[in-house]
Amino acid sequence: MRNATQGFDIAQKIGGITNFEEALQLCEQKSNAANFKKIRVIKDPDVIMKLANAIVMCEPDSVFINTGSDEDKQRVRNLALENGEEAKLAMPDHTIHYDLKDEQGRIVDRTYYIVNPGEDVSSLANKMERTEALNLIRKDMQGIMHGKTMIVGFYMRGPVGAPVSNPAVEITSSAYVSHSAEILYRNIYADFNTEVERLGHFFCNIHSEGLNRLEDLPHARVFMDRADRTTYSYKCTYAGNTLLLKKGNHRFAVDKATYENAGNELSEHMFITGIDGPGGRITWCVGAAPSGCGKTTTAMAGNHFVGDDLAQMWRAPDGSVRSVNPECGIFGIVADVNWEGDPLLMENLRKPGAEVIWSNVLIDADGVPHWTGNGEEHPAKGKNFQGDWEKGKRDAKGDQIPISHPNARCTIASVALGNYSDEAENPEGVETRVVTYSGRDSDTMPPVWAALNSDQGVVIGACIVSAATATEVGATGVKRAPWANAPFIPGALADYMDAQFKFFGHPDIAKDKLPVMAGLNYFLTDEARGGDSPKLLGEKRDVKVWLAWLERHAYNEMEVIETPIGNLPKFEDLNKLFKDIIGKTYTEALYTKQFSLYIDKIIARIDLQTDAYSKGTDVPAKLFEVLEEQRTGLMKLKEAYGPIVKPAQLEAFHY
Repeated sequence: MRNATQGFDIAQKIGGITNFEEALQLCEQKSNAANFKKIRVIKDPDVIMKLANAIVMCEPDSVFINTGSDEDKQRVRNLALENGEEAKLAMPDHTIHYDLKDEQGRIVDRTYYIVNPGEDVSSLANKMERTEALNLIRKDMQGIMHGKTMIVGFYMRGPVGAPVSNPAVEITSSAYVSHSAEILYRNIYADFNTEVERLGHFFCNIHSEGLNRLEDLPHARVFMDRADRTTYSYKCTYAGNTLLLKKGNHRFAVDKATYENAGNELSEHMFITGIDGPGGRITWCVGAAPSGCGKTTTAMAGNHFVGDDLAQMWRAPDGSVRSVNPECGIFGIVADVNWEGDPLLMENLRKPGAEVIWSNVLIDADGVPHWTGNGEEHPAKGKNFQGDWEKGKRDAKGDQIPISHPNARCTIASVALGNYSDEAENPEGVETRVVTYSGRDSDTMPPVWAALNSDQGVVIGACIVSAATATEVGATGVKRAPWANAPFIPGALADYMDAQFKFFGHPDIAKDKLPVMAGLNYFLTDEARGGDSPKLLGEKRDVKVWLAWLERHAYNEMEVIETPIGNLPKFEDLNKLFKDIIGKTYTEALYTKQFSLYIDKIIARIDLQTDAYSKGTDVPAKLFEVLEEQRTGLMKLKEAYGPIVKPAQLEAFHY
């Protein structure tokens, strides 16, 4: 059962269309002959009624059905330029989009789940009762598309034919949103009827930017109706708030996995990448990290790219864990993307050949994008996310305005990437043998550690701690970020956690196919390990080594140092991998800094998680058992060696 009680359909309440024939008549009245002919291809009555009610509610001047044909895609691109939502750049097929200067990330304070009386949602989320949401949506969305074209697309979140893919309808007045959807998702207009019938459901999204004025932004809202699996969004333009196929529908997919298929399916905030191992094998890895914490960089560090943000996972009949990417493109943060760390992405950003939508970067007088951390010489002036810019310009608070916003993005199709894998479209998914979790942790955990068992692996995911990033408007400081998926979990964290334990601990996963579950940390600093510099102890490219070690560990080819927090690599193995994988000398002194356990810091982290989860309801006892076992083991180490325990001491200690 879904963890949401059924309530009235808000779009239907506002639109008043209650049956299929009435909906068809309305669609015929409001669209021209060519577009009505396209509408008639869609057979599901619920889809047509949702569309008709959206038309009545939003009152567009015209309706355009985007079938994904070359002609329709070009129409969308042209509309984005005509509407001023995008502008051409010097590079062919590159455009720039700017969001409102105060909307450079998800508006979490104005994002709500629609609930019925007495219904609970995640304690980390906002909620609004259905009647109140109805009144607000009616007031703010009624007639919001006056003077605009309603663009309707039919997409699949995942490969056609995959058991965990989800069909979705995207309805918007923004050509930029529709253009982004065409790059990031599979337009399955021709297969939509078949896939909805096969899977028995669809998601729906209704968005309009309205007049796109700064003064309207305080009134912007994003609503997610879990019972009806429909999202509503208005008076906003940032893709995280408007391209509802992405994180809006991800929430519905999380709900579906947690409450309708627990133990068999997961919907995760994870990259998917393939790593070349010995003997020509490819080992597939998925990994969670909060946005802005290196997820795209890690995905691109693999040899075979499938995805950088989201993953749908399930147990296959052969006892393996399988994964597919709901998306077929990347909406990637460009800050610190450069030739040294991201050569495959830079090939597309700096050379012709790929279609790219840039957002919120600086554009110089020659129509060339520039961004923070690109390793190139920057122009003295240009236009960026807040308007005209010149070096040294300050905002109203006196702070210097960066050349690009920290959350500036590029949108590009995965197929354009040099390490793209055709397996991305395989409906059987990729066999997943490594699962990683990471955050922005400057002072506590080592660069890589592997769980001793699946329960400990789930706890690694549950206990991510990260510095806040630029993806959420107004977020600051260091905070817990469970599974990096917490902002997108509609129900109780306890229910989601229970589903994780059931999935990864399921007896039907074959013993020789059990994924290695691990933690990654790229952000450990020198000063946190006794030095005097805030610089990182490693480099971006080191991630290739950490992934290579996990790849070999998955096949039991690495000796390990067993510790209370999990298995650590040995210096000899890392030394060889650094030379073989990235041609870098790795010293024992650096190894000791990176892999010594700072017991008091780790125990403080454990106590933080224990205290936080103790305040929850129905949290699985396994979590507390694992944390207490780790705490006890760490205290024994401290008694034997003091607060800082070096790898050699860890190796010598017998539990």
